[in-house]
Amino acid sequence: MFDHFSLPVSDYARARAFYDVVLATLGHRCVMEQEEDDYIAGGYGDDADEPAFWVGAGKPADTIVPQYGQHIAFRAPSRAAVDAFHAAGLAAGGQDNGAPGLRPHYHANYYAAFLIDPDGHHLEAVCHRPD
Repeated sequence: MFDHFSLPVSDYARARAFYDVVLATLGHRCVMEQEEDDYIAGGYGDDADEPAFWVGAGKPADTIVPQYGQHIAFRAPSRAAVDAFHAAGLAAGGQDNGAPGLRPHYHANYYAAFLIDPDGHHLEAVCHRPD
């Protein structure tokens, strides 16, 4: 169901030090870090998978971690399902936060769409498949 989840933090270095230690006890480590302008985020997972848990601080960049609310990404079985998620969310009163499409800066097959729900939470549907 879930692909990844993100938390905004007030101090990235402090959060990174905390989660490095705590998540290591469960076999996870920071496997990816993204930095852009005044924003930095670290993604945690294991060596076999993409990051599933993110923490980030600073100016939000491309909805990795929103400044307000939470970021929850749902795994989609196909690109058509990502398109349907976005259309249904808009029809149900959600706000567009990124139309369906490839996000190659994450990886070559990262196809996602972004919405903001009525309470301000950032929702994403993502398909990692090449079709």
